Order: sequence, then C-alpha cells, then structure tokens
Amino acid sequence: MLKLKYFIYCIFIIIISISCSEDENLPELTLENIFIGNIEIIPGQPNENIPVDRSINLIFSTSIDESTIDQSVSLTTNGSQVPFNYNIGSRGSNVNLSPIGSLDNNQSYQLNISSNLKGSQGQSFESVTIEFQTLMGNIEITEINFGGKDGTNGGTIKNIPLNLNASINFTDPVNPSEFENSVNLTGPTSPGLTFNYSNNDQTVMITSSTELRYLNRYNFAIESGNLGSQGEPFEGYNIIVDTRVDSTLKFPEITDEELLTKVQSQTFKYFWDFAHPNSGLARERNSSGDLVTIGGSGFGVMSILAGINRGFITRQEGVTRLGKIVDFLTTADRFHGVWPHWMNGNTGNTIPFSADDDGGDIVETAFMIQGLLTVRQYLDPQNPTEKSIIDKITLLWEKVEWDWYTQAENSITWHWSPNFGFEKNLKVRGWNEALIVYVLAASSPTHTITEEVYHEGWARSGNIVNGNTYYNITLPLGNQLGGPLFFEHYSFLGLDPRNLTDQYADYNEQTMAHTLINRAYCINNPQNYVGYSQQSWGLTASDNHIGYSAHSPTNDLGVITPTAALSSIPYSPQESMEVMKYFYFILGDRLWGKYGFYDAFNFTENWVASSCLAIDQGPIIVMIENHRSQMLWNLFMADQDIQNGLNKLGFNY
Repeated sequence: MLKLKYFIYCIFIIIISISCSEDENLPELTLENIFIGNIEIIPGQPNENIPVDRSINLIFSTSIDESTIDQSVSLTTNGSQVPFNYNIGSRGSNVNLSPIGSLDNNQSYQLNISSNLKGSQGQSFESVTIEFQTLMGNIEITEINFGGKDGTNGGTIKNIPLNLNASINFTDPVNPSEFENSVNLTGPTSPGLTFNYSNNDQTVMITSSTELRYLNRYNFAIESGNLGSQGEPFEGYNIIVDTRVDSTLKFPEITDEELLTKVQSQTFKYFWDFAHPNSGLARERNSSGDLVTIGGSGFGVMSILAGINRGFITRQEGVTRLGKIVDFLTTADRFHGVWPHWMNGNTGNTIPFSADDDGGDIVETAFMIQGLLTVRQYLDPQNPTEKSIIDKITLLWEKVEWDWYTQAENSITWHWSPNFGFEKNLKVRGWNEALIVYVLAASSPTHTITEEVYHEGWARSGNIVNGNTYYNITLPLGNQLGGPLFFEHYSFLGLDPRNLTDQYADYNEQTMAHTLINRAYCINNPQNYVGYSQQSWGLTASDNHIGYSAHSPTNDLGVITPTAALSSIPYSPQESMEVMKYFYFILGDRLWGKYGFYDAFNFTENWVASSCLAIDQGPIIVMIENHRSQMLWNLFMADQDIQNGLNKLGFNY
C-alpha cells in the first residue's frame, strides 16, 4: 500500500514538472513594432505629422488570441472612442486596424492596448499606450466656377463675364485674411476684388470692383499657404481666364456703304497726308522718317486713283501728286532699271534693306510698275500734263531689265547688288505674292522673258500645284493651308483673278479658297488664342508683339492683321464685311486710329500695334475699290502690254 502511494506521488511530481517546464518555454507576448502607413511609431516619442488616411499595423512577438482584441485595444482622441475595423494576418501576430473614416487633421490620438490582450496560448501582455499627432491636412478646392463656367480642373476658360464673378467651394473653412492676401488677378487691368463668405467660410464669392478689359487674358491665382481656419495648408491654384467681347457699339452705326467709304477714306490719309513731302512716296511705316518703300508706294499710287474716284481728293490734286512721284522715281537709284526695296525720300539714294540687300529688288519694283501701269491707263493722253506723266511712266516701265534678272536661267532672281551681285541668289518661285513679277516680265516690250522662265521658274514645272483639301476646301496652288493671305493680295491689286486661268489653276478659285481656308483655320483656333472668331480672322505678314512675321496657319502667333480679311473682300464679300463691321463698331476703341485700322493685334498678349505699314494699308484701299467698282482691275487689265504678256504665258482672262 505504501508503494502505491509513493508511485502516485511520483507521477504527480512528474506531471507538475512537465507542466512547469511547458509554461517556462511559452513564447513571450510583446508589441514589437507599430506602423501607420509606412511610418514607424515609437512609444514615448512625439510621433507627429502622421497621415490621416492610413491603417495602423501592430506587429506582436507571437500570435494572439483574437477574442481578446475587442476588450483590450482602443483608439481615442479627446476622450472619445474612434471606431475601427481590424483583421489578423495569416501568422496571427499582425493586427491591422482600419479607422472607420479618415482621422482628423492636426489631432492628438492615443492607441491603448491593455493587459486584457492574451496570446493564443494564454500568454499575458503588459499594457502599453502610444500617442501620435496627425498632420496638418491640406484644404482643397472642391468646385470653382467663373460666371457659371467650371474651372475646377484649371487650364483655360473662355468668354467669362467682364464683371468677375468667381464662386469657390473648399473642403474646410478658410481664414479670410490669409485667403484674401493669397488671391491674385493679373492682366491688362488690376481691378479691386470683393470677397463674400458663406457656409461657415467654406464658400467664397469673389467679384471685381470694375469691369475687366474685354477680349483679354487674365491669370487668376491663389498662392499656396496656410489658408485654412485652423492653419491647414493649401497647395495653390492657377487658371487662365479669357474675357468675353464688349458688344456695345464704339462708334455710331452707319450703313455698309458708308463704312466702306469711311475705311477707304481714313486709310487713304496714310498715303496722302503722311506721304513723304519731297518725293510723294509712301513711308515704310508711320515712324519711318525719310525712309520710303517702293512696293508700298506702288500700292499708294493705286490708292490715289481710288481716292480720286471716291472724291477724297480732286483729279487735279491726284495728278499733281502722281507727277511728283514719277519725277522722283525717274532720278532715284535704279539697278538695271530696278529700284531698291527702300530709299531715302529726299535723295532717292538706296537704304539697304539688309546687309547684302543694297541694290535692286525686282519684286518691290513689280509692285510699283503694277501701280504705274494702272495710272498710265487712267490718265488722259489728250491732256498735256497727264500725257507727260504717261510718257515718263512708259520710259520707267521699258527700262526694267526683267530678262537680265534671270541670270540667263529659266527663273527670275529677286535681288541684285552692285556690291554683292546675285550673292543672295533668292529665286522668285511660286506660290507666293510674286505672280505679278512674271506677268510683267512677260509683258515687257523691251526686256521680256520666255514662257519657259514662267513655267520652270515660277510654276516650278508644275510643282506649284497643291490640290489638297483643308476644312473641306480644295486649295489649287501653294503650300499647306495656303500661307499668309498677302499671297492673294499684292499681285491681284491690278491683276484681275476673277476670270483668270492657266494650265495650273483657276485664280478665282485660288484666291477664294486660300481666303476661306485662312478664315476656317482661325474659327477653329487650334491654339486657343483670345479673340479668334468668324468676325475676327485673318493671318498675314505684319507687325506682332515680338517683331514682325509672315503669320499663317503654319506660323500662328495669335496675331490677327486687319488687312488680311479686309483686303480679301473681293473674294469673300460677306465674310470680310462682317469682319470690317466687327473691327470698327465693336473693337474700334482699340483698333481704329489716325490712318485707319492699326496694323495688327494679339489680345492673348494684350497687344495692339501702334503702327501702320504701307504694304498693309494700301491693299485695304485698293481691294475695297476693286470690290466696289473693279476700277483698278479694269484699268490694269486693259493695258495692251499686259494683255500681250498674259497671252504669251497661256493665260485666259
């Protein structure tokens, strides 16, 4: 019996020993790491700037008893419980807490894990409290509109009202004083801004104290800074806003015919009132002093005929001025009969156009000869004074050595200099403004060219042909989208395209197609410039906000040049008249000046030229006259020499 008791005692001791040994070998339950997002949280540290939208990951030394989590883990702020969901990783030692909704910005939180937490094998846990501070969250725009146009995503908004009316909604209340200091509206004017707040300062209405300038570009910006009512940061905002047109009439309304006369009359002053007093020729631009231009003066002598016809001057006044011009041209510098691009209006001496262009310019000379032959046809050979001018024009015409400028090749060269010869070696090839050069060269009774020079030089053996379609309009000749519109003006001030054809094109179709493609491009406005529309179009060579350029659909700088559409009026009478009325009645306070419309404008850059150029003003007068009476076309085309030249080159007209 004693032995049995002793045996049972030994078994009991063994069991206890085994049990104690197992307890001693259980893994300890401790909190190894804490991460909020990818930021490690260190107990006892400040733990600041913690994201508000990240989960909390607790990593324990061993697996835990899931049933003890609810009673042991809590997240609080200011004594209030923060609800959360949780899940346990596959190994049982990772607990991921996901607060329901984002935490609050700039708030202190306490994560408490009590000793109620147990390990999966019953291990105890020593309680721990971890504190952290959330970051100062951004205040953001949820919606912004300008006069009802959505600008939430930034970019560019067009046609906003002239009275700025911006409504902005924020995610959180703003600090009014900080916010108002951060708002900037920059542009051609700087109106004062009024701020009105609602919705606990989360909605702001901004209005301007005065109207913005019409058809201009402004930049609206809210600078970055601590704009929230609790100091929350704002990352900044920027948008471009383009104002709409002011549709009020700037001048009293008049009829279309009265407007055509007014535009011709005002523009004519450039060639009459502002002509060089000694030579009578046209200055290059309204700031050129004694520098006069041959091509622009050629347009000017045609303008004098239009001025006589419209009663701006008397016939006697016009004839006297034409006599002065012809006399001056007779004594001025010429190079194998060809005038330079520029000369001094007092002396007739050449003024170099560029470093190696100090001699004859056959294209500019052609524009002058076109004008002089039109004058020759207009003057009365029965009147002794006028007959004298006719004879002098004939001598000037017959001394131009068109054939010499071919260099014995089947093309005409643009320049010749006594100092540089043909060094520039720029060939006159189509399609551009210079068709008149070859027509005149073929028409010359003294220095004519062969048909081959026209076909191989100007027409490039047929490569002048385009035939492609742009905006559903087929372009007979030229490069992509036609180029600048002066291509359809300068040669056709006298040369009538309406019934003109040759083996390459119908020139009525060419001039109309080029004009309407240019218009369609501007209406489409692929570069999103301010002010382009069906009432405001026309890309051609002119001054611009950075200098001078031959503007076109393939060289679009945002510059509209009034001469482009206005000088196209014979080709697009309704469309060009619409532009003329818009430029005068609606934009006239910005575009209309002493000599008619200013040269060009770029409302995107808040720029309007102060200049007027002879080569841009002249075609306006002449082409309006051709539209109204066909006067200059009829005169030029009636010249027998011109008819001979057109016949020689195979034109029908």
